[in-house]
Amino acid sequence: MSEFQYVEYGQWIGNKNVPSLDSDRIEVENPTDHSILGTVPAGCEADANVALDLARKAQPEWAKKPAVQRAAVLKKMADIIRSNRVDLIDTLAREQAKIMPLATVEIDVTADYFDYHAGLARSYEGEILQSDNAREHIYVHRAPIGVAVGICPWNFPFFVMARKIAPSLLAGCTTVVKSSELTPLTCFRFASLLTEAIESGTLEMEPGTLAILTGYGTTIGEALCKSPIPGIISMTGSLETGKAIMRNAAENMTKVSLELGGKAPAIVMEDCDLDAAVEAIVASRVIYSGQVCNCAERAYVQASVYDAFVSKLKEKMEASVVGGPFDSPAPDCCGLVSKTQLDKVKGMVDRAVSSGATVLCGGHVMDGPGYRYAPTVLADMNQGDEIMQAEIFGPVLPVLRFDKFDDALALANDSEFGLASSLFTNDYRLIERARTELLFGETYINRFHFEAIQGFHAGWRKSGVGGADGKHGLLEYLSTKVVYVQHS
Repeated sequence: MSEFQYVEYGQWIGNKNVPSLDSDRIEVENPTDHSILGTVPAGCEADANVALDLARKAQPEWAKKPAVQRAAVLKKMADIIRSNRVDLIDTLAREQAKIMPLATVEIDVTADYFDYHAGLARSYEGEILQSDNAREHIYVHRAPIGVAVGICPWNFPFFVMARKIAPSLLAGCTTVVKSSELTPLTCFRFASLLTEAIESGTLEMEPGTLAILTGYGTTIGEALCKSPIPGIISMTGSLETGKAIMRNAAENMTKVSLELGGKAPAIVMEDCDLDAAVEAIVASRVIYSGQVCNCAERAYVQASVYDAFVSKLKEKMEASVVGGPFDSPAPDCCGLVSKTQLDKVKGMVDRAVSSGATVLCGGHVMDGPGYRYAPTVLADMNQGDEIMQAEIFGPVLPVLRFDKFDDALALANDSEFGLASSLFTNDYRLIERARTELLFGETYINRFHFEAIQGFHAGWRKSGVGGADGKHGLLEYLSTKVVYVQHS
């Protein structure tokens, strides 16, 4: 493990690090040992306005570039990430307490994400429609929606930054992203690498094409969303923040694409491979200590295999090793990102127990460094309990039993959220029913909850509007224009 150098960043505007127009600073904590890794700006409305105005001025020329030229910028970004992956992995692991295998995956997949979108440059297209009139053509044209604003979360800060930047830049939208003030350092390290590439001439990108900011959502975030400049605001975060963004965007009728909370159900049928189901569900619950929006948050197990499943689940969760990012061998689970998050998880479990839930394992804050909560299995809840309805975002899994598949479907769909779901069965009839009757944007059959970059990551109900990834995600950043041409 190399020694980390304390850093101080400004906002990244005009292809360089510049001082914020507000002097307030935010300390970025290492959640594992509570040391301070550096400081970043608290951000202000003036910072947002400077970045947005520059993006607005750069928008016309960026949109005029052929898509393959815009794709070349994305390819270079992927190259920069791969050339500096060790540095970026180290920074990400420190600011998040994220175990090294997962930090490595995030950095590598982010590079792949830029490459994937660069590959779409020649494949997204318009249409020609048949006209009712002689000598007339009807063209369906795709055009950049304008300046894009991306609001990024703290749990996958680098990957979600790319999730905002890659499709928007490819579509021809200049882009302003705000990294979470809890975990901004990897994004700013990447920004500094972009500056080096631009100054050396290996990356051509006009000032204003991209800005990377940070600060509090209630100040700089709100300013970005209230501005009349953006054509779209894409945000990943909580339901309450999503509602606030929709209210702010409504004043200017700005399009929003929101990925919000999740409460993913996992249904375990009696005919499935129980060991495989336990493996997938436990991995889903301990990966980044459960701080993943589309991973299993509640399990429904058929009564005939409930005892066997719970026994295996308890054993596997108890065996999950909790540790720091640089521990060797790598642990299964890490600490939570902050004391606020730890207190939230503890409070939800304590209230569940007070309401009658049984702790089968875990159920307590762990000793040692960081904000660690023991991997926990809960039983004997009711479907309407808070722990079954609200997002936990911690290494905690409540388990309920059911008798028939219809019961499981009803329980799974009984949620205000609709981001992801999973089913473990070998019965093809049930798989086909789940495909249409599980009311979620993503459904995983006999596998771990992690989406593909060529898919479409979108929530139903209060889990959001719009979506990201693949060709459908790219369309979020394109306006559709129909042109009627009558030839004489």
